[in-house]
Amino acid sequence: MPSNTLSPPVPAAVLCGLAGWVPPRVVTNDELAERLDTDDTWIRTRTGIRRRHVAEPGQATSDLAVAAGRLALRSAGTDSVDAVIVTTTTPDRPCPATAPVVATRLGLAGAAAFDVGAVCTGFVYGLATAAGLIASGVARRVLLIGADTYSTIVDPLDRTNAIIFGDGAGAVVLRAGHADEPGAVGHFDLGSDGAHEDLITVAAGGSRQRATGGEPTRAERHFAMRGKEVYRHAVTRMAASARTALSEAGWKTDDVDHFVPHQANLRILHSVADDLDLPRERCVANIDAVGNTGAASIPLALADAVARQRIRAGDRLLLTAFGGGLTWGSCLLTWPELAPHL
Repeated sequence: MPSNTLSPPVPAAVLCGLAGWVPPRVVTNDELAERLDTDDTWIRTRTGIRRRHVAEPGQATSDLAVAAGRLALRSAGTDSVDAVIVTTTTPDRPCPATAPVVATRLGLAGAAAFDVGAVCTGFVYGLATAAGLIASGVARRVLLIGADTYSTIVDPLDRTNAIIFGDGAGAVVLRAGHADEPGAVGHFDLGSDGAHEDLITVAAGGSRQRATGGEPTRAERHFAMRGKEVYRHAVTRMAASARTALSEAGWKTDDVDHFVPHQANLRILHSVADDLDLPRERCVANIDAVGNTGAASIPLALADAVARQRIRAGDRLLLTAFGGGLTWGSCLLTWPELAPHL
C-alpha cells in the first residue's frame, strides 16, 4: 500500500561563508610596459585592467587556496566541513590533486577532497558539484575554493596574455538548508563544446603531449589563447547560458540586481550585459584591480562587492562564466546576510 508519509525535502546548498585572498605583490601596467611592447593606456583600453597581483617565487596554488579557505571558514563560523573542492587550472602537480593537501593544511584531514578542472568556469561547476553533494546527503557542509596562479603558466614575454592574468583565490562555504532561504544556490545551466578545445590551451604536460615523445617547445609549455575567437564564443555562450538559468528560475532580466560574470575582460563583460539588456552598472567588476584570476574571479568579485557594500542581503544575483574546454555555466541566488573576509 502507498505510504502517506511525505518524503523530506531535498536539502539545498546555502552559501554561508565567503572570502577572497590575493598575493601581496602588485604588478602595474607600467611595470609590464618595461618588458613588453605596450603601455598603460593600451592595456586599460583593451582589457580594463590597471594592475594585477602575482604570487612570489615558490608560492603555489595550494598556498593561495589555503589562505582563502581559512578566511572563508572564519566567515562561516566553522572549523569543519565534509568536503573540500578546489577548482583550478594550475594545480600544484599533475598528480595528485591539490585539494587533499589544502584540506590537510586547513585541519580538515579526513574530509572528501578533490579538484574540479573547468578552467575559468571552474567556480560555477564547483558550485553545482557542491550542491549535488549536499542534495544527495553525501555532505552537509562543503568548502569550495577557486584558486589559480596563472603567472606560472603564462609566458612573461607574451604581450597578448601577460597583461591579462593575475593570481588569486576565492572561497565559499556551503551548508545544507532550504531552497527558499537566502543564499540557496540553484537553477544551474552548465555546458561544454570540446570541438573548440584548441582555443584555450597549455599543450605540454599532459598525456597527449607526453605520448608523442620529445621535449616540448617554449610555446607548448605556456598558456595560449586565440583571443578573437574566444571573445566571440565567450559573449555568445555566457549570454545564452544566463538566459537559460533565468528562464528556469522564472526570473526576468529586470529581476537581476547584480550580474557577476567571470572577470575575463571588461569589454567581454559589458558585451554580455548589453546582449542581456542589463544596464552596465549592474555588472559587478573588479578586473581593474586584480586582472583575470581564472577560477578565483567570481568569488573574488563577490567578496570585493560585498565588502564595499555594493551587494547587500536580499539582492538577486546572476553568476555566469566561460572558460577553456570550451565550458560555460550560470547560476542564480539571492544574497544572504554575510560578512566576507578579505
